[in-house]
Amino acid sequence: MIVKTLPSDTFDNLKLFIEEFNTEMHEADALDFMRVGYKRNYGDVITIRNYVGLIQMNDGTQIEVLPKLSFEGEYETIAKQVFIKMLRSLKEFSGKVFNSASLNVDRMNLYEIFISMYIQEVRHLVKTGIKSFYETKEDNLKVYKGKLKVKEQQRYNNVHKERFFVAYDEYTTNRPENRLIKSTLLKLQKLSNYIENVKEIQNLLNSFELIEPSTNFDSDFSKVTINRGNKEYETIMIWSKVFLYNRSFTTFSGSTTARALLFPMEKIFESYVASELKKHLRDKDWSISTQDKGFYLFDEPSKFSLRPDIVITKENDETIILDTKWKILIDDERKNYGVSQADMYQMYAYAKKYESKKVFVIYPLNPEMSKYAIDGIEFRSEGISVQLLFIDLLNVDDSLKYITDKMI
Repeated sequence: MIVKTLPSDTFDNLKLFIEEFNTEMHEADALDFMRVGYKRNYGDVITIRNYVGLIQMNDGTQIEVLPKLSFEGEYETIAKQVFIKMLRSLKEFSGKVFNSASLNVDRMNLYEIFISMYIQEVRHLVKTGIKSFYETKEDNLKVYKGKLKVKEQQRYNNVHKERFFVAYDEYTTNRPENRLIKSTLLKLQKLSNYIENVKEIQNLLNSFELIEPSTNFDSDFSKVTINRGNKEYETIMIWSKVFLYNRSFTTFSGSTTARALLFPMEKIFESYVASELKKHLRDKDWSISTQDKGFYLFDEPSKFSLRPDIVITKENDETIILDTKWKILIDDERKNYGVSQADMYQMYAYAKKYESKKVFVIYPLNPEMSKYAIDGIEFRSEGISVQLLFIDLLNVDDSLKYITDKMI
């Protein structure tokens, strides 16, 4: 267990945050994220679980939460590298520019890393060209252009015959997406404490010099429509909303925190495994679906939907179920290796409903379970096999080779 000591005032504020917990995601629970308890030799402790990210307290304290895995060497640097690599499997991080190789992860906290990634994406946009569009404007001008507005002309220019009240189209970069990007850059320029990020933001702001900052975020975001013509803005808009609204992919808020950027590791691990597995199986004519909604636990009435993380259908119509669990198992058979009994009931229900004889549960590998890295752990009943398999996050390709070999 990794233990960090906080000043008493900060610790008390963090406890208050848990009590005040409020979320925009109805399925989220404060106790899934943080628990207050007591441990011998330590005293009062707050245990953080299931989420990874950064909490910024109002007193300036930054609490960085990293994946709870054992790595040899510089733990924090490696953990951040692995985490960012996994994040790229999410839609929000699918842009090619989100490249962790160019990030100084050992010198930046997660928030600065996300700022740097946002900068990379905007830099790529500037390089390919900031989008412009035709905006209809109305004005009382000394020169005639566009279309004369007859009623307005009569109303305003009966005396000023030298003027023309006209409507015309102007080709401008001052579109909602660009206004939101400029507002985001201006905000991040104030928030960032990493000098390289600040310099990069200043350089980018020069490219947005003729663009006004957004004065109404809600209005401008409502006007943004992503299509083939502005696909480059998709990832940037997602992240602009995160930064401008102080939101997270799971939003936690409270009076004790300035901002919190938190990610549910269950979702990230599931997305990462599915993404990497598809790469390993791309040369096979197998159908792969994620979060399948094909069956209910009860048919009449249809209640309690079953949603295995990954469903694979082979050429011979054999169905294989894979579920991912972000949990550190223990090498103790008497304690069922730390596997949840409810999870095993769930796997058995998947096998029955999908008529699958093979169900795999994928866990992250940790040193204690390293002897199971290749063969895993198997449970059998009534012709159904449920196998616990492991992915070494530092050697994913080999782990997936072992897993895919078991499917053949």
